[in-house]
Amino acid sequence: MHKLVFAALMIVIWWMLHALQMDEEAALGTLHEGKRAVDRAAHAAAQMANREKLEVGILSIDETAALAAANEYLQANLRLGADFSPEADAFLRDRVEVKAFRVVNEAETFPYTYRNAEYGYETTLNRPGVILIVHVVYPRMFGVLAPVEWDLKGAAEMVY
Repeated sequence: MHKLVFAALMIVIWWMLHALQMDEEAALGTLHEGKRAVDRAAHAAAQMANREKLEVGILSIDETAALAAANEYLQANLRLGADFSPEADAFLRDRVEVKAFRVVNEAETFPYTYRNAEYGYETTLNRPGVILIVHVVYPRMFGVLAPVEWDLKGAAEMVY
């Protein structure tokens, strides 16, 4: 009888470890997809040149167009609605939050070092660029893994 109880206990433990491993792998996949989405959004935003200033030779980013491009890329890559809540077919379940969006333009002296102590982020830009910090919550598949949340950071410079 004790062998049967031991076998049942070991099966439960094995299932829990298997669930934990699956959840950890899915979390890492979500982290990588989220980071790629943030990087793509920052890059798209950094390419939104201010046409009037560009015509006179000044590299500058149109802040309104940059924000719209970043939002559009985040929504497309993470399958989010207009309010940044996940669509029905999306893997994420919680609303994605843009914590920081900063356009660094020609008014700054380059190289420019951006520091954000709240999120522990520092990056140096050599020309106009965009900094983006997005908060993502991993939707756990099983209750074995503790809640996982990330502040994903990305930066991109204007390409000329």
